Amino acid sequence: MKKLLAVSALALGVGFAGAAKAEQWNLQSTYPGSLTQLGTLGKHIAEQLKAVTDGDIELVFQEPGALVPALEVFDAVASGAVEAGWSTPGYWAGKVPSLQLFAAVPFGPQAGEYIAWMKFGGGKELFDEIYEKYGIHSVTCGVIAPEASGWFKNEIKSVDDLKGLKMRFFGLGAKVMEKMGVSTQLLAGGDIFPALELGTIDATEFSMPAIDLNLGFYQVAKHYYFPGWHQQATLFDLMINLDLWESLSDTQKVQIETVCDAAIAYGLAEGEAIQFKALQELEKNGVQIHRWPPEVLDQLKAAWDEVVAEQVAADADFARVWESLATFRENYKKWKDLGYLD
Repeated sequence: MKKLLAVSALALGVGFAGAAKAEQWNLQSTYPGSLTQLGTLGKHIAEQLKAVTDGDIELVFQEPGALVPALEVFDAVASGAVEAGWSTPGYWAGKVPSLQLFAAVPFGPQAGEYIAWMKFGGGKELFDEIYEKYGIHSVTCGVIAPEASGWFKNEIKSVDDLKGLKMRFFGLGAKVMEKMGVSTQLLAGGDIFPALELGTIDATEFSMPAIDLNLGFYQVAKHYYFPGWHQQATLFDLMINLDLWESLSDTQKVQIETVCDAAIAYGLAEGEAIQFKALQELEKNGVQIHRWPPEVLDQLKAAWDEVVAEQVAADADFARVWESLATFRENYKKWKDLGYLD
């Protein structure tokens, strides 16, 4: 009889101390729900969590600006004004520079290596510690395939052609572009097209072909550059107010973490599957696809080495996270060189 009660309690998310409280939270997204992967994955996570918990945890997806502007989600979740947020840690560089290393790293790891560091290389422990200083518990809840490195109205033949451009750029890659003489700014996804169309910016990067196609950049700029040296993989996270997270039962916490683990695999697989059709569509619309020549990539890499040295010197948490990631990558390289084709 006791065994039967224990099994029933587990199935219902009930501990012997009593039932876990059902939760309904606002999930403020930084991405429109219709946006391929970036928004749709946030909606998928909400749907899966409701199903897995049988409605015990329900996330109400909120479009950017519905409750707070897209780039104010961090403060809203930290204060408890909004229960949860769907975003990428790189958007909070101005508040917490070290969080950029949990979003995307120039000339950095691809998805498998990145998740390996997060799960088994010390990344998660640092991630939790840094976020929790600000009243947020965050769960890595998605990873996407490599991005493109930019849309330009004119062909870029050398780094000299970058000088003087105004460009939307994300994260640490923006600091590299500034070394190239580019004036960068961070715009939320929905603000990019009008800025590009009106000439407020001359160029932009945002994401991968399937996502960029959705946003229509090809209507204004026809030169599309690869590879995405600044974002070989990008991590996304489910941000939860820390007090709220700590009020959850152990079962509810595991349910959230399990849904996020599943979303990592789902998002990566989807992203890899949808790019070639998007590239075909872009080419039909007159887009010229370019690969950066080796000499340009070498110059960008040299600029990145300068940027990371400056960031390490400026911020102690950034230095700790970079040391962890760089050490893991140095050790991982032996396996990568042996186990994978060039």
